[in-house]
Amino acid sequence: MALDEYKPQTGGAEFDENAKDFNHVGTTPNRPDGLDKVTGRARFGADTQAPGMLFASIVRSPHAHARIVKINTDKAEALEGVKAIVTRADFATGLTGEYGYVLENVMAGEKALYDGHAVAAVAATSALAARDAAKLIEVEYEILPHVTDVDAAMQDGAPVINADYADESVPAGMHPNVVRTHESGHGDVDTGFAEADLVVEDHFTTEATHQGYIEPHACLASLGMDGKGELWCCTQGHWYVQKHCAALLGLETSQLRVTASEIGGGFGGKTTVFIEPVALALSRKANRPVKLVMNRSEVFRATGPTSSTSMDVKIGMKKDGTITAAQGVFRLQGGAFPGAPMEFTAMCAFAPYDLKNVSQLGYDVVSNRPKQAAYRAPGSPMAAFAVESVIDELCNQLGLDPVETRLKNAAKEGTKASYGPRFDRIGLVETLEAAKAHPHYSAPLKPGQGRGISCGFWFNHGGETSVSLSLSEDGTAQVSVGTPDIGGSRASMALMAAEVLGIPYENIRVTIADTATLGYNDVSHGSRVTYASGLATIKAARAAVEKMCQRAAQHWGIPEDAVKWEDGCAVPSGPNAGDFDPLPLADITATMGQTGGPISGHFEATPEGAGVSFATHIVDAEVDPETGKTSVSRYTVIQDAGKAIHPTYVEGQYQGGAAQGIGWALNEEYIYGEDGRLQNSVFLDYRIPVASDLPMIDTVIVEVPNPGHPFGVRGVGETSICPPLAAIANAVSAAAGVRLRSLPMSPPKILSALGTHDA
Repeated sequence: MALDEYKPQTGGAEFDENAKDFNHVGTTPNRPDGLDKVTGRARFGADTQAPGMLFASIVRSPHAHARIVKINTDKAEALEGVKAIVTRADFATGLTGEYGYVLENVMAGEKALYDGHAVAAVAATSALAARDAAKLIEVEYEILPHVTDVDAAMQDGAPVINADYADESVPAGMHPNVVRTHESGHGDVDTGFAEADLVVEDHFTTEATHQGYIEPHACLASLGMDGKGELWCCTQGHWYVQKHCAALLGLETSQLRVTASEIGGGFGGKTTVFIEPVALALSRKANRPVKLVMNRSEVFRATGPTSSTSMDVKIGMKKDGTITAAQGVFRLQGGAFPGAPMEFTAMCAFAPYDLKNVSQLGYDVVSNRPKQAAYRAPGSPMAAFAVESVIDELCNQLGLDPVETRLKNAAKEGTKASYGPRFDRIGLVETLEAAKAHPHYSAPLKPGQGRGISCGFWFNHGGETSVSLSLSEDGTAQVSVGTPDIGGSRASMALMAAEVLGIPYENIRVTIADTATLGYNDVSHGSRVTYASGLATIKAARAAVEKMCQRAAQHWGIPEDAVKWEDGCAVPSGPNAGDFDPLPLADITATMGQTGGPISGHFEATPEGAGVSFATHIVDAEVDPETGKTSVSRYTVIQDAGKAIHPTYVEGQYQGGAAQGIGWALNEEYIYGEDGRLQNSVFLDYRIPVASDLPMIDTVIVEVPNPGHPFGVRGVGETSICPPLAAIANAVSAAAGVRLRSLPMSPPKILSALGTHDA
């Protein structure tokens, strides 16, 4: 279906205009996982144990690009305690497309494609023996030319990563490293630029960054000779892990049961598989459970960071601030395999604005780097950095207020998005108006400080979702969901269930079901969980309420449609109103064994009314002209949540996105040497912000209900990272008096820019 033909589908889950006054939703009760986590009782990926388990270690390529000539495992096999060794030969053959790319990334075939690419693995009776054995595995390489820069990878003469990757979207004559393209827009940009009083065109770059989660990838696998397996792992989506591991190992999907552990951070980086198929292959070969835990260097070298980018943006504007045309070209490298989110970068770039003439073009480029993975709104932060920097420059040159200019051009309900569809009800204008009214925006700046503004956009996602709810005889409830809790979703599900059932939040327990006990669930990504699992929880609770109303009708001897549910009780309505006393939920469940059996509710769907999300950020920054050191002195996040189910969690998402954006804008980057090897693969050298690097981050929750959710929910987990790069860059550029176009804005880059400016 063409993008301009797309119509959001809500699946009968439209916003309930009567659901504006809540008893539970919008409150901030204690988090259900808090006690386990502060007492150490919570079980994370590396906490799982099994009798007789082995420990695994992976052999990784020390070269950016090399042909694997020979692997000799004789010395390792002779080491005491070694029970199994696997190479590519121990996995399924003939896999193509997505499964083929995943397998190639999990274990190299003919070539190692990046520094850190897995080429073999060993399982032994101790972690030390496994590491020693890995060192004894001899790999003979034929070193090949490599390329790690996105622009260099597109040039004639660049080493070809794989000549067969490109799809039909790539125009003839392009370098084989360009594997996909995206083009969208509407109107006539040439006409629009001709109407402008000022046109600004500029080039921007961003380096790859890592999600920086605290917990490394970890799993425990047990796979018997009968093809039946168990897997416990740290993941954002255990059904995804199940189907990919089954495919890579040639198993029947239903015979592999996957359980998600508590997760020590993911941010999109744990939405794929890296080590799980390896642990399963070793377990099958050794016929014993195998535990595999990455160290931090492996996490940086071999798991997905963001893409690095090279972007050209051109915008025309009239003297009154009206944008007449916008054009962008976005080049993203996604590592050694197709999949860089260039279409998201292109489609998000100009989405906040109502434009008559707009064009965006994206390129997916492969290079000798690890396969990229999602990082909170993949592709969107880079787009905002480039576009919002150019808008800031236009405002500076035309003497326009940056908030008023954005308000003048802001997308509204009915606006035709730059990527095709018309927006339903959205809250961008409300975030800008809140920014304009916020004390931060009008506060005086100190000498040497600069202030930056940026808008940001993310689509949000629905995805396949299944939820079950069951009632106990004592009137309490259990909810089983299939989306790992990466941002407080268990609390949100309990609040929404409590709202529908009319019972206390504390009387509901939410658990994350394994793949054998619930229907398929998509990954916890795309800001989908509170929206999609929440919608399913509401529907499941309503199904249980309907059954309780039926029981009450039978008890009273009145028609089923003469009973309604109010404040946790079945109440007679219509002609029978007042004839009977309300029947509380606990009274109904206490006798359910005698009145028809268990009462439960279930719902599964692929909801498509997620509703897009917008945010506006305000940042104050200062620059030391002698050292180039930058500090962020004040930060305000304003974002539309639709409806904040648990406001404290929402604020945490806002603040977390801003904190990660500060690191991305100022410090974090992958640094590759001339040999194509990663030079900063530990936290000592890859510097994420610590508490002393961050200001207090103020938050404003805007609530413009999403029409595609019964309670008006919009996802909030990703939009918060879209504006920071641009807002910080605009603040730093204002403080330094020179435009910064390359991220991160490290001290050497700032000093170089200041020197160019002074010259």
